[in-house]
Amino acid sequence: MFTKETIQDIVTSKPVVLFAKGTRFQPMCGFSARAIEILDRTGVEFEVVNIFEDESIRPSLVAYSNWPTTPQLFINGELIGGSDIMLEMFEKGDLQKKLA
Repeated sequence: MFTKETIQDIVTSKPVVLFAKGTRFQPMCGFSARAIEILDRTGVEFEVVNIFEDESIRPSLVAYSNWPTTPQLFINGELIGGSDIMLEMFEKGDLQKKLA
């Protein structure tokens, strides 16, 4: 069972963590697919947590981040946002700087 504490442990255990619908190689929504594609284009290593893996992930994630939608990107434990924010940051070069 996932809790807010479990989510915190996950986002602080790796430098880049993406909570998404589906897996890295089989995303299950367009927004998750776009988020994964953006991260792939940066060349950075990242962890994908499939929110469908356990029914307790999504409510615990929302409680932890206070962000209602997925995907959710965390860099060094900090919530960056979803795929729209990621795309905007990527196009400006800000995401690449944040990942450096």
